[in-house]
Amino acid sequence: MIFSLFDGSGSLSGGSLALLIVALAIALGFEFVNGFHDTANAVATVIYTKSLRPWPAVLWSGFCNFCGVYLGGTAVAFSIVNLLPVDLLIRAGSGASLAMVLALLIAAILWNLGTWFLGLPASSSHTLIGAIVGVGLANSLLPGHVFGAGVNWDKAREVGLSLLISPLIGFTLSAALYLTLKATIRSPELYEPPIEDRPPPFWIRAVLVSTCTGVSFAHGSNDGQKGIGLIMLILIGVLPAHYALNPKAGEPQVQRTLAAAARLESLLQQRESVPGTSALLDELAALRATLKRYPTLHAIPEEARWQVRANLLRLSKGLAALKHTKHSGISNQDWKAVSQCQAEMKPLIEYSPTWVLMAVATALGVGTTVGWKRIVLTVGEKIGKSHLTYAQGASAELVAMSTIGLADLGGLPVSTTQVLSSGVAGTMAASGSGLRGKTVRNIALAWLLTLPVSMLLAGGLYLLFRLVAV
Repeated sequence: MIFSLFDGSGSLSGGSLALLIVALAIALGFEFVNGFHDTANAVATVIYTKSLRPWPAVLWSGFCNFCGVYLGGTAVAFSIVNLLPVDLLIRAGSGASLAMVLALLIAAILWNLGTWFLGLPASSSHTLIGAIVGVGLANSLLPGHVFGAGVNWDKAREVGLSLLISPLIGFTLSAALYLTLKATIRSPELYEPPIEDRPPPFWIRAVLVSTCTGVSFAHGSNDGQKGIGLIMLILIGVLPAHYALNPKAGEPQVQRTLAAAARLESLLQQRESVPGTSALLDELAALRATLKRYPTLHAIPEEARWQVRANLLRLSKGLAALKHTKHSGISNQDWKAVSQCQAEMKPLIEYSPTWVLMAVATALGVGTTVGWKRIVLTVGEKIGKSHLTYAQGASAELVAMSTIGLADLGGLPVSTTQVLSSGVAGTMAASGSGLRGKTVRNIALAWLLTLPVSMLLAGGLYLLFRLVAV
């Protein structure tokens, strides 16, 4: 399947082809590691409470992860991608773009493997985002750049806030749900640790299997999209002729993009005196000129396809900067119109081929079946001073499923690991059994170290790879 991607490109050397295959393998390797690192949290409660035997549980969770990736869309994927500096996103060729992707992927895999080996439920989302920011900062150290200027800090704040708040939501809501269950359902066995070799009552098992299903699907639709975004970065950087623009975008999408560009141009012309607006008008003029010249996307020559992509990316960055400019003179209603124009133009560059969805879904699903035991033991026995009960497992997973699902709808990446483990901690605190200080300290330490370590790893690797790739 991979070799069929190069039909008609005619520009890849043998070395570039080998490097591309390695990059794709590493990207899928990240999703595989993500599967057994993060998804172990989804199956932890259902295995620990003996609602399902281990292998049926991990196979079912793997299938649900597969479905989540395939059906989850791409909003989170490009939320992650847009953290990167625009000058890296619009740079064609295999040098800088592959150095970027390889650096952040290898850094993320190394940290994920290290925390998994120690049995710590660290966050793959935190790791990947730290790696992306690290690459952006390292890129800004290069000659001709201003330190820190290349990172999309607005998007970084938005993503960082979602990662910061989601564990607090998991802890608080899980504790509240557990207390509500205890006050309304008077079934003693619901609040006792599982008895050795005895499965739970049918209705409890049904609840726990359902929440495991929901968390696994939500994890696939949220975390799986990160791999989709990374693979698209690789393909767009190495094969711009085929992937710079959505090959399935027909004439109607081109016309929608032209119409949206015209409306946006009209809005901006009324504020031409605002700093930065003239550059945006130039980008719009270049975009419209190209799309008017060629009737279909397939008729656009390679260099012009890349230019259309660059126009749209620079527009997005410029509009984000304009929104934070004081006295821009643009009302909230006009900003809604601007956002609508952007939404109509995005399908031209924010997309994913079916084979990418299938490959990421498979890697994440297969990864789920590996290495789950360490995390299951941590979640079931080492977070609280008592063993996990049925009510605690159900409360934590129901909250995790809902939180991740809502974040997915909003295009925000959150950590399955942190939401679920903080949910379990919340139910332990609510039950009065208390938390194990050592485990909580280790999880907190992993949480605190993940961003700086992944930033340093990815930034260092990026600068190293730039020496040999550019």
